[in-house]
Amino acid sequence: MSSTERLRETLSQKLPTTAVAYAVSLWEREPFSFRITATRKSKLGDFRYRRDRKIQTITINSDLNPYQFLLTYIHEVAHLHAFVKFGIETAPHGIEWKSTFHQLMIPLLSTTYFPIDLLIPLRKHMRNPKASSSSDLFLMKEMSKYDQKSITQEIVFLSDVKPGNRFLLSGREFEKGETRRTRVLCQEVKSGRKYLIAQLAKVKPID
Repeated sequence: MSSTERLRETLSQKLPTTAVAYAVSLWEREPFSFRITATRKSKLGDFRYRRDRKIQTITINSDLNPYQFLLTYIHEVAHLHAFVKFGIETAPHGIEWKSTFHQLMIPLLSTTYFPIDLLIPLRKHMRNPKASSSSDLFLMKEMSKYDQKSITQEIVFLSDVKPGNRFLLSGREFEKGETRRTRVLCQEVKSGRKYLIAQLAKVKPID
């Protein structure tokens, strides 16, 4: 089996079927090593330029739904293409990367690749893409509708918990306080200490 066939087989298990050919074509334009990894709380995907390597590496978390996986894939591929086109001194999420990401996403912004309910927040996101799509509250909430449903259905975003209510995060109990831009000031019940927690943190409400 060729490298192209192996990549196509891997992506066929993770991406919307209609997007596989396009995703493979981007690899053919600028090959890279591709790996699917275990879940990482701090990021959905990763690209790091290594001067000592001719072939760069892109990794993506295994637990993403097909649409989040596709967006993350294009996000990371855009890093590679931007570095190749503009040089390694460019800012990782500067204007060069943003323009490259936008160009690579344009062919996908239709109902052929994304459900109509995702296109509105996605098109808005692409006007000025952030370093991580997970920092876009509107987009991530819509994306989460397509996550695989399981016994964790009681898990919600912190933004959906009412101020004053309590919730569990990583086995610790907190009380939600005031929202400060993208984060929420919360107090750990046991220690009384206060922490700023991302609105997009997935928590378990306590009745």
